[in-house]
Amino acid sequence: MKIVRIFILLAWLSRAASAAESWQGALSAMPLDIPQSGFTELNRTNCVSLMLNAFQSNSVVKALVFMPGATDEFYFFRRAHATLTNLNPSLLDAVTALTNQTYIQATFQPPLLVLHTTEDALDGFVTVKHESTAAKLRQRIVPDRLVFNDADWGKVREMLNRKLSIGLRPWPTALETWHFYRHSFAACGVTQWEMLECVALAGKTTYTVNWLTAEYQPDERAGVVPKVEAFPKY
Repeated sequence: MKIVRIFILLAWLSRAASAAESWQGALSAMPLDIPQSGFTELNRTNCVSLMLNAFQSNSVVKALVFMPGATDEFYFFRRAHATLTNLNPSLLDAVTALTNQTYIQATFQPPLLVLHTTEDALDGFVTVKHESTAAKLRQRIVPDRLVFNDADWGKVREMLNRKLSIGLRPWPTALETWHFYRHSFAACGVTQWEMLECVALAGKTTYTVNWLTAEYQPDERAGVVPKVEAFPKY
């Protein structure tokens, strides 16, 4: 009887420890692939690719998403740069450096870790017109680890149409796709529903779930762009 109680206690402790793992703990186990020549600064030439490639499969964080506000800090404003202080930095060190030294913020919307600024909207981007399709998308897992780095709509759509049970619209030649942002995210173990969310977050789009398709549109909402004089981190 005591052995049974001990077994039950150990099983409960194991589940409790697993449930208590944070996104910070998951990212701390993912090393950055720093070249042998070494560097100490994250900037527009290395940061996004370095972080996306460092993202690994785990039980807590299923995707790392750069929203347009975050990538704008690197590629449009060209003012995002952060110093790494650890000798063997992890993905968590990179996220911490960005959130402490730039206007980029990190928000965990389980299971997605989203890097963004005040320019970005974090919700309200999906309309469901076919509930049974949405339910199936929430249950089906996308196979493989996928990384998109500065990818246009055509590339994203081509790849995901082979991975999802519904088709993505519009066609790459549609005029509205000119207003889609380029996509930067890494995902592993997400559901098809979560993959659609990643695409919307990274591309600044909204989408409608129909019977056989997910139809994307530009997100017309405009947030507040960070201003240096309002928050002088640099």
